Amino acid sequence: MRGAPTIRLIFMDNLRVFLTMLVVAHHAAQPYGPTGGEWPLFNSDRAVILGPFFAVNAAFFMGLFFFISGYFLPEACDRKGAKKLLQSRLRRLGIPVLFFVFLVFPPVLYVLTQPSVSFWIFLQVYVKQREIEVAHLWFLLHLLVYTVVYGLWRQIVRHKAWQTRQPPGHGLIAGYGVALSLTTFLVRIEYPIDRWVHLFGMLPIEIAHFPQYVSLFILGILAYRHNWLWEMPTRRGLTWLSIGLGAGLLRYGYSLTRTRFALPDLIAGGGFGWRALIWSGWETTICVGLCLGLLVLFRERCNVRSSWSRLLSANAYGVYLIHLLVVLYLQFLVVPLAIAPLAKFTLVTIVGTPVCFALSNLLRRSRWIKFVIS
Repeated sequence: MRGAPTIRLIFMDNLRVFLTMLVVAHHAAQPYGPTGGEWPLFNSDRAVILGPFFAVNAAFFMGLFFFISGYFLPEACDRKGAKKLLQSRLRRLGIPVLFFVFLVFPPVLYVLTQPSVSFWIFLQVYVKQREIEVAHLWFLLHLLVYTVVYGLWRQIVRHKAWQTRQPPGHGLIAGYGVALSLTTFLVRIEYPIDRWVHLFGMLPIEIAHFPQYVSLFILGILAYRHNWLWEMPTRRGLTWLSIGLGAGLLRYGYSLTRTRFALPDLIAGGGFGWRALIWSGWETTICVGLCLGLLVLFRERCNVRSSWSRLLSANAYGVYLIHLLVVLYLQFLVVPLAIAPLAKFTLVTIVGTPVCFALSNLLRRSRWIKFVIS
């Protein structure tokens, strides 16, 4: 089967590092801004600017993670075969999830909730009632499920020959955006943003963003098969980057000036109404523009490797796994500080990001840990 060139995609490694840092910053901001999600700690004051920060991040960064994961899946399956691919993903994704869910998160939850029962009773309830907390590792569970589905699909169409096609033009890209906007709007009538459900009692999913995640994962597979990342014209990619940045900056401007200029409320995270339709289209514009634009921008400007970028890339996955614990610890440390919420966010981010990378690098010196997450 034809696919992308087999050379190392340095710009994709660098893009993953950037997205990982953005995830750290996103979680570092949770106690200090207006967010609809749950968090163990909340600051009494809120920084208004973190509202659009959450919204713009959520519009694209996990979707781009899914695209990147989908992009690398076909080559791994071609090289290893479906069976070995699943075995390697179970090791890389499944073992960390089991370790955190059953050995790390229970004592952390016990400390945070401070129940009146002993830890062992708490643990029994935790397991028996299936109140299993996976936190940010929902992403790994999704990748594991998608890998199984892809492996089964490959068993059915294993002999199919792929014919390379030209990368999508502006019309097809816009058409995808319209289709995703409408699908997102329809899904959010019943499942607004930040409402999570558990499929089969174990797979956490925010259905409001599911159309984006699964479609970008599939597009990542297609991009590999048709070599779109290398053949996408630079001008086309940067045009969509401008569109995505413009839509994102407009979200910042609207949120920061709405009260001052008495602007109408244009945004709703779900329900059947025109405000929900507007945000579904607005968010999708940010998503499509930034996902495509950042891929092309990093290809053109960040396709170089240094000793620092190599170190950061090698530890990006480790940082994703451990960052939540580091961020929570730092957030509790800064509680007594009499500083603005935006300053607390900045402090936690600036300190937490290098600490996460240094800690990951230290942990990866263990051959057992490196075997799992390498």
